[in-house]
Amino acid sequence: MTRRLHTSELGCIAGEDLSDLGAGKEGWLVENQSLVVSLDTHALAFANRDSVLILNWSVSIDGRPIPDTRHAVKIVPELSPVGNEYVSAIEWFVVDDEIRVLVVGTSFGYVMMFSVHGSLLHRQFVNPGMILKLRVQQDTTQGALSQGVSIVMPGAIARFEGSEIKNLLQLRKSTNSLFWDNKFHEKDSGNAFSVLPCQLWNVNKYGFCVDAAITGVMPPPLMEIQLSQRYYCAVTIGDDAVISAYRLSVDNSRSLVGAILSKVVPATFSTISSFSKFIWPSPSDPNRKKKPEPTSQSARAFPLTCLKDHPRKGEKLTLSPSGTLAAITDSLGRILLLDTQAFVVVRLWKGYREASCLFVEMLPTKEKPSPNPRTKSDFCLCLAIHAPRKGILEVWQMRTGPRLLTIQCPKGCRILQPTYRYSSASQSSPSSSYIPLQVFILNGDSGEVSVLNPSFH
Repeated sequence: MTRRLHTSELGCIAGEDLSDLGAGKEGWLVENQSLVVSLDTHALAFANRDSVLILNWSVSIDGRPIPDTRHAVKIVPELSPVGNEYVSAIEWFVVDDEIRVLVVGTSFGYVMMFSVHGSLLHRQFVNPGMILKLRVQQDTTQGALSQGVSIVMPGAIARFEGSEIKNLLQLRKSTNSLFWDNKFHEKDSGNAFSVLPCQLWNVNKYGFCVDAAITGVMPPPLMEIQLSQRYYCAVTIGDDAVISAYRLSVDNSRSLVGAILSKVVPATFSTISSFSKFIWPSPSDPNRKKKPEPTSQSARAFPLTCLKDHPRKGEKLTLSPSGTLAAITDSLGRILLLDTQAFVVVRLWKGYREASCLFVEMLPTKEKPSPNPRTKSDFCLCLAIHAPRKGILEVWQMRTGPRLLTIQCPKGCRILQPTYRYSSASQSSPSSSYIPLQVFILNGDSGEVSVLNPSFH
């Protein structure tokens, strides 16, 4: 089998636009640890510490884009020179194909949102610490629908509600259409950014995490069923604990213990602080710059379980579309398939050091081409494993199915996937064909962009 039978070439992004990212040097896409990449159906974004580059496609990737007719937008976010703040994470946030913004996270805990034209639409301080990962996801478990943006930091997880972001962006677009469509700097906006409601959980019970994800809504503890309070489930990976699981309380005030702590603890600290200032007054410095205060609301995180297996360390985490499965890579070259509802490892692969995983939907091997529109039930969930040391890309059927495909993958490649698209209502019509979850291959050395075909024929 050759690679051409299983992938479709979409175009090439090689050009002078990537020179600031180090393009032209062999292995620049995979060897630069500071380089982060995010793919959307209409654009490709790169971030290299102090700058962001957006390549806008002329046609949607699903409709076979023409990268040669793209136009590039370079963004230089306003970062703090003290402590060398830099861009540490990026992710696209798309609403019904009408609103498309790039969410940027920094090493100082700031979140910024930019339009495809480079306009700064929002800036907010979440929590001290580097933002490791931004995730846009949807959960439909337990009969509930939840859409939002998760922010992963060492020892903490924050979350913005998708509807809140949508309302903010729609308001921003309607009241500041000039800023939305044209490039401007933060100083032009007067720093007049509203604050998005943000929930924050500390998940450092078993040590700091290097990656994490909110997998979905889970039932409350038995003693709090009558409160009808919502809880999320979170899975973290790190150096101390390979896998950890937490129950996240959405509203701390509804818990009896949380209500007592929220009233008593702040009052106690306030009294102690006032008394200490009265006894030991400190000289005031009018030129002293105040540190930004977190805008997130803290809630309780209840530890559920953890897996410690020294010297194994968790490295990367990939979540399935439904959130019921998670693929975790570790420092020993193993890939663990975790059932996030039962907290059980249901499958294990060995010999995949430095591997990357993405979930993908494929047609069954014996499936024949059909003239009727495809539906979600026609596809099966699979896991694509990119093993750069072996130079291959494998596709395994979930959960315990066989290996369906193995193709050669040149050095200097990354596998990417478009972000989840936020939808306020169902946009698909019965006559439209279902668009499966796809995996794209970006070859940094050649600039070639290709997609893994969902059919094996």
